[in-house]
Amino acid sequence: MQKNEIKRSTDDYLNYVLPKSYEILDIKKHTNNEWTFKVEFDKKVEPGQFLQVSLVKIGEAPISVSGMGEGYVEMTIRNVGEVTSELFKSVPGDRIYLRGPYGNGWPVDELKGKNVVVIAGGTGVSPVKGLIEYIKENPDEFESLNLILGFKNHESVLFKENLEDWKNQEKISTVYSLDNEEVDGFKKGMVTAFIPDLPLKSFDGNYAVVMVGPPIMMKFTSLALIKEGVTEDKIWTSFERKMSCAVGKCGHCRINETYVCLDGPVFPYTVAKDLLD
Repeated sequence: MQKNEIKRSTDDYLNYVLPKSYEILDIKKHTNNEWTFKVEFDKKVEPGQFLQVSLVKIGEAPISVSGMGEGYVEMTIRNVGEVTSELFKSVPGDRIYLRGPYGNGWPVDELKGKNVVVIAGGTGVSPVKGLIEYIKENPDEFESLNLILGFKNHESVLFKENLEDWKNQEKISTVYSLDNEEVDGFKKGMVTAFIPDLPLKSFDGNYAVVMVGPPIMMKFTSLALIKEGVTEDKIWTSFERKMSCAVGKCGHCRINETYVCLDGPVFPYTVAKDLLD
């Protein structure tokens, strides 16, 4: 796989790695520990890319972009560390520092004209939300979209309004599940339980699968897909592994000769299968 090479002038490189202050426009609280921060932003972002979020005297963390629009980005963040716990004290009007966007996004051009299957679990729905929205807004560019989205329980469900919206789209088929509960609108079971129900044979080979979630979920999802006859070259995935600098200098995310921050976070499964822990 070809590695991305950063070839920039000194000024461009400084602009690429130096954080810039941006205002928090809105905060949407999905659960106690998962909030979406809408932040002003002045650069183009592709679905699947990530930003580096930093707070003065606290630190920095890589965060996937869950939505984007004219003059803003959205990041759905889980409160799991020092940076995020401090960020969760913020209110609209506060300012945070961002740099990026970084990494390779979803291969939208390669997905066009295909039946797209998206399988995601928990906060893994965040990195695919932008892709789902793009397909929803450009339905003529794709044959269909099939979603299998799973959450731990009803209290951990993200993007409830979006889930309802996607369910009502003509070209989108949805399965929403909870690991150990069955409530209105959701089936009970892991996402892998619903893979055999996908109409893969009707796609006549013209499809691609996108999967995101915890490493253990992606491992068993890929095995279930392959069992159903999906070839490895039709699967794409995204993951963040100990990313720190985002520009391939610190080596924290290096696996053999692959730098997740540069070569990912989106990978074809033919590459990702050797990177997953």
